[in-house]
Amino acid sequence: MLCNKNLNLMKIRSILILLIFSAGFQLKSDEIVLPTIGDTLSGIVSTQQEYRMGQSWLKAFRSQVREFNDPLIKSYLENLLYNLATYSELDNPKLEIILIPNNTINAFAVPGGIIGVHTGLFEYAETEDQFASVMAHELAHLSQRHFARRIENNKDNSIAGLAGLLAGLVLASTLGGDAAMAAMTAGQAFAAENRLRYSRANEKEADRIGLKTMKKANRDPRASTQMFEIMLKKLRQYGDRPPEFLLTHPVTEKRLADAKSRTINEPRKFYESSLTYHFIRARVKALTSNNLKDLKVEFTNDITKGYNTELAAQYGLALILSKKNEHEEARRVMNELLTSQPDQILLTYSDIELDINATLMSRAFKKIDNALSKNPDNTALLSLRADAFWKNKEFQKSAGDYRKLVSQNPSVPHYWYQLAEVEGLAGNIRDVHTARAEYFILIGSYEKAEDHLAIARRLSSGDFKKNATIAQRINELKSMQADAEKI
Repeated sequence: MLCNKNLNLMKIRSILILLIFSAGFQLKSDEIVLPTIGDTLSGIVSTQQEYRMGQSWLKAFRSQVREFNDPLIKSYLENLLYNLATYSELDNPKLEIILIPNNTINAFAVPGGIIGVHTGLFEYAETEDQFASVMAHELAHLSQRHFARRIENNKDNSIAGLAGLLAGLVLASTLGGDAAMAAMTAGQAFAAENRLRYSRANEKEADRIGLKTMKKANRDPRASTQMFEIMLKKLRQYGDRPPEFLLTHPVTEKRLADAKSRTINEPRKFYESSLTYHFIRARVKALTSNNLKDLKVEFTNDITKGYNTELAAQYGLALILSKKNEHEEARRVMNELLTSQPDQILLTYSDIELDINATLMSRAFKKIDNALSKNPDNTALLSLRADAFWKNKEFQKSAGDYRKLVSQNPSVPHYWYQLAEVEGLAGNIRDVHTARAEYFILIGSYEKAEDHLAIARRLSSGDFKKNATIAQRINELKSMQADAEKI
């Protein structure tokens, strides 16, 4: 089994090497000395090249790893990251966010504005500021262009290193824990990955710049120290087999001491705890847990532990009761929450979810329409309505909502995948193929995308405008393929 996994990972590395070459530049590798960012660095790897490289990496990653597609959690994460980015040193805070359903503690930054987060990070970060400190650190890796700096000073080709990063993150995201470590240790194929990991100097700089971002965003600067303490505790539990995040972001007593020294003179002040974060944290637990019985006990016990914790525990309990088809009790708990927090759009969303789960569709649609009239651009609510139409077998209406979603979020593979499925149920066969083509483009499967576009073009022979649009997309696809073949 382990040998097969290693063979698959070697295949992943080979695919990524081809994709990275399409960015049109040579990479070199060695230890780094943190030069000043300026024209020299941009001459080696431009920000445009970084973006193209990151997009190639992202397609390869998405072809191997399942993302967590809960629109409410994804929307929360996007809002948090973009808010932090406005206070960071990123010149162009255009970010691509990947949320991965894995209970290990992990987050990573990839050149070109890509931030990845495992759902497990919500479990370990007890407050929003602790969670934000990890995000600010990853944003600092991007703003300081640490990967580009490494390329500038390296002496060998580090394309294999980027491929190793993909393989390592695929392992961490799909296997996780000891299984991932065993697979990575079994062969020497991932030795190149060690050259890619950010140096201690990079990590120190990211800590410093991340702290600046936290201060500018008016967040608790001591949260990063708290998060380091959580990580160190976790590291001691793992012994000689730490999780991937603690390998690529080594936490030492010295690093903890450095973090404390940077904040020792910070004035003590009260930072309000985010109730929304506690709700999201409870939602992550409820949607990812494999043991609802024990989690129900945990939430029940937490109801007596303080205001934010109590409300979040009630919320998590309502979600679990709904999953267990205990609809009346779920409704009772949710109604109590809505009475105390009537303006929380997260609760509005989840209130509608409970109705949909209980097959109270008429009531659900009335609530969705009311919520969308107040929040017309809310992606999560639109996605919820699309799914509700689907469940109610109103496939044309569902397809209409998914078309809006892909128009607003063209780089999200999940929405294209869902659109293709519901177009099929609605009997829109040509549109099935155009949607599937876009999905395959986003995961780098150009041949499959071309096959679907060819079918769609044949099916539109009588529609001149649509035929011309598909023909143009086929030409664009051929250009993508040609770029990917330039070695």
